[in-house]
Amino acid sequence: MAGSGCDHRASARSPPSGRSGTIDRGRASTVVYKRRRAGGDRVSELGAALRAAREAAGVSLAAMAARTHYSKPLLGLLETGKRTVKPEHVTAYSRALDISVDALYGRPDDPLRVAHEWLVADTPVAIHTAFGRRVGDSLATELERRVIDLRHLDDVIGGGDLFPLVRRELTDAQQVVTEASYDQNTGRRLLTVVGELAQLAGWVASDAGHYAEAQHVYLSGVSAAHEAGNRALAGQLLSSLSYQIANVGNPADAALLARSAVKGATDATPVVRALLLERVAWASARSRDADGTRHALDAVDDAYEARTPGNPEPEWVYWLDRKEIDIMAGRCLIELGDPAHAEPLISAAVAAYTPEHAREVALYRTWIAEAYARSGELDAAWAALRAARKTGHGVNSTRLDIRIEHVARLLATDDERQLKRAATDAPS
Repeated sequence: MAGSGCDHRASARSPPSGRSGTIDRGRASTVVYKRRRAGGDRVSELGAALRAAREAAGVSLAAMAARTHYSKPLLGLLETGKRTVKPEHVTAYSRALDISVDALYGRPDDPLRVAHEWLVADTPVAIHTAFGRRVGDSLATELERRVIDLRHLDDVIGGGDLFPLVRRELTDAQQVVTEASYDQNTGRRLLTVVGELAQLAGWVASDAGHYAEAQHVYLSGVSAAHEAGNRALAGQLLSSLSYQIANVGNPADAALLARSAVKGATDATPVVRALLLERVAWASARSRDADGTRHALDAVDDAYEARTPGNPEPEWVYWLDRKEIDIMAGRCLIELGDPAHAEPLISAAVAAYTPEHAREVALYRTWIAEAYARSGELDAAWAALRAARKTGHGVNSTRLDIRIEHVARLLATDDERQLKRAATDAPS
């Protein structure tokens, strides 16, 4: 790849004001249902559902503020989709209007509704330990399913909203490991659950901007994975930490940590190995190590192509596919100064994503915008950034906010340079 020092295979990849009064619960539910059917942006849709319920009940915004103890300006922002609606807001509306949470959320498979149900329900640990300290396979099985459900929620919910749920589950799982009694096999499964929850908790904490807590959780998970004898999971935790450090710390330290994770995960399956090597590639690119990036991306391709149906992969790599590999390669190319080859890779992959993956699509569109900006195509860059902002509207992710701000600053600087250049070149 000309000028980038990066893998030739990577560059060739295809690319009314209300009034107080008696609440008519039936009418409120019907109005909410009709508004839900209209579709639209998820955050705006849920905010509109809250407003529809309030107006159907004949309650003014000021009266609603008094009933919920939230400020009138905040409620206005929630109802217009300008602030993220959280489970506690839905609960407050439900109580103030005497309407079910289900009617406000609408779709039974809505991710924010699922998150709300998790917050108010007892955890499996609380249920299983209510009548004694001895636990068995049934709890381990339920917790394993619980981790998978939470992991998939991360696809559609920002870290700021998901972190409290994962942290609670992790705390409960750690408590049962230290305080309950169980046989050796159950203990190994519980420790693995703690390790997987720690990885997820660290990831969503980092997405929410809680970097110190993320590091602490990641390292606690390494201990649990080590005790469970799961070297691949320990590698995943260390490489996840390396990814954070590459982004907000010393990339050279991140590269060393990422390589250590690969070295230590001797039992890694092909897709796991590909994931760990991606983290090496990213840290190397952030360190401006072109050769290290090239070698790591080559190794990612080789590892991913070695996967076979007869070699099962852990569930936590379900998301890693050719699209994600191409996106990471494109990001590395941007870091190494080859945005022209990066943009087609990322754009082609992003086009295959479904709308519910709002955070990822918005994040990746910021990289498309950066690729255009660094190639001097400022109009295309601004268009891509506007698309990223629209897609990510209402997503509670510090990581996304930082990316959008970074690219906006980059573009503002480029615009200023163009204006100065035009002024210099203009005839006197």
